[in-house]
Amino acid sequence: MNTSAKAMPAGIETVVIPRSTDLGDGFTVRRALPSAQRRMVGPFVFFDQMGPVVLRGGHGLDVRPHPHIGLATVTYLFDGEILHRDSLGSVQPIRAGELNWMTAGRGIVHSERTPAEARAAGGRLFGIQAWVALPQAHEEDEPAFAHHPRSALPLLGDDGAEARLISGSLGGVRAPAVVHGDMFYADVVLKPGGRFRLPVEHVERAAYVVEGRIAVGAPNGSVFATEQLVVFAPGAEIVVSAEGGAARLMVFGGEPMDGPRHLWWNFVSSSTERIEQAKADWQTGRFAQVPGESEFIPLPPSPPRPVDYP
Repeated sequence: MNTSAKAMPAGIETVVIPRSTDLGDGFTVRRALPSAQRRMVGPFVFFDQMGPVVLRGGHGLDVRPHPHIGLATVTYLFDGEILHRDSLGSVQPIRAGELNWMTAGRGIVHSERTPAEARAAGGRLFGIQAWVALPQAHEEDEPAFAHHPRSALPLLGDDGAEARLISGSLGGVRAPAVVHGDMFYADVVLKPGGRFRLPVEHVERAAYVVEGRIAVGAPNGSVFATEQLVVFAPGAEIVVSAEGGAARLMVFGGEPMDGPRHLWWNFVSSSTERIEQAKADWQTGRFAQVPGESEFIPLPPSPPRPVDYP
């Protein structure tokens, strides 16, 4: 698919090809947001695909304690298991189809590791890590953590499509996670030939192709492949269909943010001064610690990479 602005089909603003980072041991991260083509979609300021990777027995993910401000982290897995720990004392494993929603607010620290039993056995790990920027009125809220099992996430869709609503609202359905502002995030599975109509209720909308291929605007629609982020034009009627077999995609977006956001390492804020304060707080040990953890990721030199994976 030609991603130049002049070649964009009707209803599509841009297409982002994520940049890949090989972290060793076959573990690859693909970053769709932020990118040169698009910084945000609604409140989503960060969107990473983790894996898929098959971890050998004795190996696992080890993201040491690190801080966040001004955002909510949204962890969602297709395969595998990760153990979340944070400075509030939360200890929560997350498995496929479940939701970990962590609101950083004025500041929180967390780690993400492969649990001991899963590490010993080895196995597949595959998922999405997203960040949702908080509205200015909630950037300094008290930090919080919530876990929602697969059974609590509502389903919608028909015509060969099943959409699991992870957070926000879509098509008159609302997910249980407490969110601030207008947004949506859903995991859509399409059977061969299945079709999903993306409602126009949200201004900014995008689809990330996780598996298979999709056609937008079928019949004779534009086809997009795995690991492409497709950003749609506001108000456009969007119908997505599976092309040549089954497909899976994440759809997300919401209202435009109430002003620009600055992203430095794992900090997000509407204020550069607030980010400088967070940098100094982490460097001098003023963030709360994660109980049971002794390691931490030091403040990186500038410019840093968001989420300092091992």
